[in-house]
Amino acid sequence: MNDNQDFSEIDDRVRKIRRQIITMIHKAGSGHPGGSLSCVEILTVLYSRILRHDPKNPDCEGRDRFILSKGHAAPALYAVLAEGGYIQDKELALLRKTGSLLQGHPDKKIPGVEVSTGSLGQGLSIASGIALSAKIDSRPFRTFVLMGDGECDEGQVWEAAMLASHYKLDNLVAVIDRNGLQIDGLTEKIMRLEPLSKKWTAFGWHVLEVDGHNVNEIHAAFKSAENAKGQPTVIIAHTFKGKGVSFMEWIGAFHGKSLTEQELELALKELA
Repeated sequence: MNDNQDFSEIDDRVRKIRRQIITMIHKAGSGHPGGSLSCVEILTVLYSRILRHDPKNPDCEGRDRFILSKGHAAPALYAVLAEGGYIQDKELALLRKTGSLLQGHPDKKIPGVEVSTGSLGQGLSIASGIALSAKIDSRPFRTFVLMGDGECDEGQVWEAAMLASHYKLDNLVAVIDRNGLQIDGLTEKIMRLEPLSKKWTAFGWHVLEVDGHNVNEIHAAFKSAENAKGQPTVIIAHTFKGKGVSFMEWIGAFHGKSLTEQELELALKELA
């Protein structure tokens, strides 16, 4: 899928956000760089081209809702929120510091964050409840949720998937960051997910698969979801854990590992 739009400015933002992610995690001395780097294009397209939102009024009634279910990827969300004007760039340097606004997982007290997340498997349930309430109250906002692929091991994900299909929540869009790695190793060795698209189809969802690092494909998928009537949409975004830094890509150790000073220097050169 390709809608032939000019996304050059998004490409620039993506590189900047990746630099911010690895820098803030390095300063914190801990965090989750791999899964944060893998979802940058998804979040950047969502916040710059799809979501109805207002950084000057984060709680405006007509806003679309976004839930980061894979809460350990908070550094990516924080960098995107800073880029969008919700928080100041200087806050990023205080990631995980005592008393900082930005802790290891998103907290509702942060402007632009809808709910506190981190316990994997819960985000789709929360998003489904929000989408259902919008249907009941005839409110026009849409709800988006980003999940990890390892997170799909959780039974609660599939309970929520049944509920969303049953209630025909076409105002709900789920995105799966399909990077193939979770904290204990390869997803297909820990708990085989394939055939993943067929599973979601069987649960009654409108299923799309994209290159999760191709902003044209991501944007086209989000636009396609707008036209899916009578069923929720799931976008399976095929990504690389640690995307953008050659020595981090597809390396499971960088799921939850900070960069050394030398690694940071090398990574920033690659992302220049």
